[in-house]
Amino acid sequence: MIVAKPKPVEEVARLIDSCDNILIVACGGCATICLAGGEKEGEILATALCSWREKQGRTINATVTTITRQCELEFVTDIAHQVKQVEAIVSLGCGVGVQFLAEHYRDKLVYPALNTIFAGGSVQPGRWEERCGLCGECMLHLTAGICPVTRCAKNIQNGPCGGSQNGKCEINPQLPCAWHLIYEKLASLGRLDIMMAYRPPKDWSKGKSGGPRSVKREDATQR
Repeated sequence: MIVAKPKPVEEVARLIDSCDNILIVACGGCATICLAGGEKEGEILATALCSWREKQGRTINATVTTITRQCELEFVTDIAHQVKQVEAIVSLGCGVGVQFLAEHYRDKLVYPALNTIFAGGSVQPGRWEERCGLCGECMLHLTAGICPVTRCAKNIQNGPCGGSQNGKCEINPQLPCAWHLIYEKLASLGRLDIMMAYRPPKDWSKGKSGGPRSVKREDATQR
């Protein structure tokens, strides 16, 4: 899932300072799960923005709506009648959602109310951690299911680096060394031979450094 954090209310308020009639669009997907941009957070933001304006002696009409997912066009189009009635849209989706809204509603400015952080998962209530670097070439079968792209501060593909101490990362001693975790897991499985095997350099062109990526499935396009 995509993990995001709400921007400070003051920041959102300044972004929309010239608008008096907005539609806050919450997202029922990842943003809801990470407690950043669901229906509840949309109502909280609307109330906070109204209070902010009142302190300035001004008013704002902030309507809240929630769509299933902002990253799918079929759901984005469902709010066309509401979008027509406002000056601007405030998105509580990830960066993908903001762009889908902006691409579809070309006559409206779309303001992001979240900062998209990473692709990860929940490790305990109220805590999410990054797990996938979206590199385009998954090699987790070679690293005991532990991703060095995201969990090693140096993104080392043939670790460890030699700087870790007592199983902790030298960049951030609060974090475990990813390669120490990989070693321990492979050792417990009796498969340290995987760690010792030569690996060619990773093809980083399949990641974000290769420019915008797309995926096409012919079977899905023929529906």
